[in-house]
Amino acid sequence: MSNRVHRSIMNIKVGMFFYFISLFLAFYSRKIFLDCLGAEFIGLTGALSNILSFLNVAELGIGTSITYFLYKPLQEDNHQKINEIMSMLAYLYRQIGILIGVGGIVVSLFFPLMFNESSMGLFIVYFAFYSFLASSVAGYVINYRQLLVSANQKQYVVNAYFQTIAIVQSIVQILLAWYYQNLYLWVLVGLIFTVIGCVVFNWRIAKVYPWLKIDLKQGKKLLKEYPEVLRKTRQIFIQKVKDFVLYRSDQILIFAFVSLKMVAYYDSYMIIINKINYLVNILSNGMNAGIGNLIAEGNEKNTMKVFWELTAIRFIIVGIVIYSLLMFIQPFMICWLGNEYLLSDFIVYLLLFNLFIMLSRGVVEMYIGASGLFSDVWATWTELFLNLGVTLALAPHLGISGILIGKIVSVFFIAMFWKPYFLFSKGLKQSVKGYWKGMTRYYAIFIVFLGISLLLKELVIMPSVDSFLSLVIYGLIIYAPLVLLYFLCMFYFTDGMKYFIARKPAIYNKLKLRK
Repeated sequence: MSNRVHRSIMNIKVGMFFYFISLFLAFYSRKIFLDCLGAEFIGLTGALSNILSFLNVAELGIGTSITYFLYKPLQEDNHQKINEIMSMLAYLYRQIGILIGVGGIVVSLFFPLMFNESSMGLFIVYFAFYSFLASSVAGYVINYRQLLVSANQKQYVVNAYFQTIAIVQSIVQILLAWYYQNLYLWVLVGLIFTVIGCVVFNWRIAKVYPWLKIDLKQGKKLLKEYPEVLRKTRQIFIQKVKDFVLYRSDQILIFAFVSLKMVAYYDSYMIIINKINYLVNILSNGMNAGIGNLIAEGNEKNTMKVFWELTAIRFIIVGIVIYSLLMFIQPFMICWLGNEYLLSDFIVYLLLFNLFIMLSRGVVEMYIGASGLFSDVWATWTELFLNLGVTLALAPHLGISGILIGKIVSVFFIAMFWKPYFLFSKGLKQSVKGYWKGMTRYYAIFIVFLGISLLLKELVIMPSVDSFLSLVIYGLIIYAPLVLLYFLCMFYFTDGMKYFIARKPAIYNKLKLRK
């Protein structure tokens, strides 16, 4: 097994271990927090986190750009070059941390206008926001070294430390919310654990990379010697702005056009969707650095073989995710939080369509990032202005549905058509016809099983499921066979799944004999 594959597997294994622990805590804690702290406070924390995400756009995409430039020196074990690049990152992130801190203070001056209808009072708003702000600034000033660990395919080290601390934090917050129902204690615990995480993780970095020497003054001077870093940063920046508007501004928009309490209702669905996204990201982030190294090797045949393998894996994941949510998310919400937290079926379908676009585009985006292709700035501007235009036109009348339609309209054509063309023509140097010839089968199989899932939901699931036990039973007798049949169709009709299963000859031969 190659070192690249071994590290990718380690990233995935460690990520999965912590994922399932955090998944349980997320669902359990959500119910406790809503009952003990109130839907308005939980909605407030969601809105404040989104405001902070807007300030984090000041990161400009520097982390993504720096990570790209670390692949080659890490492969060559060039400590001097790595120290130079990390010194630049340290200097730039120090400036960003200061900028975000000042920007946060300026934005907070408008809170009396923004939260004038809140029943909780401004003091808790300021206390929560400044705590979140301090945690964010600490991430830039202290925890920037985690980018080196990620680029070196050791994301599992980052996950092991930060996820452990996050789990302990969540347990402490659950206990305090249950026994004291104190909003200030809940916020303060988050800040304390951020400080603990910074100290522990940087101690670990010093042990793993004893040769790492950060020089802020040298980092400032080296910026002139690495003009490519700033050039790619400028290309990535607008993409970061677009990503915030598309994926991180929902709570702000719902707060502005609907209500603060509806932010908490929407967030209950987004907890499920974000946890699924996080699971998929464990798989993709564990392989990102490996794809960068693969492309750097220049083996075109192997690069394309891996591309189709990853596409097959991604569509298996997409099917498992979308079919399960389509059939079970509404019954699950009833059993978990109650009927009052249900959103309409139309909103749920829009959420799932948007999720499908996000997940299905993953392999193309992974290869684009690994190839350093950030020059299609026009596409990003198009997505951004389409989203703003459609959202502002529809949200006042349709509420959450209008916000989601704005996201879908803006991203669909760019993600599904332009990005594959851009990757194949500029990165892989191949005709995009080969891409569509392969992808047609994936889309066709997915749509067929989507229709089956919708019929099962309307005719069987919704009339029958009324408890967690019935969810499990129907999951076993209906959903599991559906996913198995979906997998077999993928194996028999797509080359990518055959490539992937062929890595396990015993399984491959058995499936081939059944064909």
